[in-house]
Amino acid sequence: MTALDQQTTLEQAARKRIKDSHALDGDVSRLAHFYRGWASSYELDVGRDGYCGPTVVAELASAVQTAYFANERAAIAILDAGCGTGLVGAQLKRLGFQLLDGFDLSEEMAEKARKTGVYRDVQGDVDLNGPLSDHLNASYDITVCCGVFTLGHVRPNALRELARVTRANGFIIASTRKSYAEATSFEDEVRHLQDAGVLATAQCLNDGRYIAEEGAHYWVFKVPDRACAETEPQL
Repeated sequence: MTALDQQTTLEQAARKRIKDSHALDGDVSRLAHFYRGWASSYELDVGRDGYCGPTVVAELASAVQTAYFANERAAIAILDAGCGTGLVGAQLKRLGFQLLDGFDLSEEMAEKARKTGVYRDVQGDVDLNGPLSDHLNASYDITVCCGVFTLGHVRPNALRELARVTRANGFIIASTRKSYAEATSFEDEVRHLQDAGVLATAQCLNDGRYIAEEGAHYWVFKVPDRACAETEPQL
C-alpha cells in the first residue's frame, strides 16, 4: 500500500466514524460507549476532515468579549458545554481567555480535556439532554457549544439549560451542522425561547465552514436580563 493509499484509507475510516456518531439518536448509553472507543483517535479523525468549528466558535467568543464586555478576557468566565477533548478550550486559551470550565458526556473525552491543562475544571458523565444539576444559575459570562448540536447527539431544547447557566446579558455561542438544522426543530426552538424571553439572537452566520463534508450555522445568542429568573431546569 502506498503512502497515498494509506492516507486515503485513514481518511475514509475517520469519516465513517464521524458518520456513525450521527446515528446514535441521542441515546446516552450508546453515545457514551461510542465515545469511549473514539476518544483516543478523535482529534486525528476530525483533523483529517478539516474540522475548523472550534476555531470559529472561539473567534466569535473573542469578538463578543471585545464588543460587549468591559472586563479583560482573563476575567471572563466561560463554560465549554460538550467540550470533548478540549479543542475549543485550546483555541480560547490561545486568544487570552483563562477562566474555562468544561463538561462532556464521555468521561474518556473529558479526561483528554483535563490533560490539556487549559481548564479550571472538567466534568465527565454530564448529559446535556437533561438538567445541568451541578451548574448554578447565571454562572458564566459566555457559554460555548461546538460539535454538540449535531445529528444523533443533543436535542434543540438543551438551549434552555445553556441559557440558565449563563448570566443576564451574557452570551451563548453554538454551532449547528447544516444537516442537523434541516432535520430538527432547532430554529423553531430558538423562536420559542425568544418569544419566552429566554434568549435573543444577536447574530447567525449561515453556511460557514465547519468540516470537509459539511458546513454549519454559527449562532450568537444573548441572554436577556430576566431570562435567568424565568428559566427552570428541564426534566
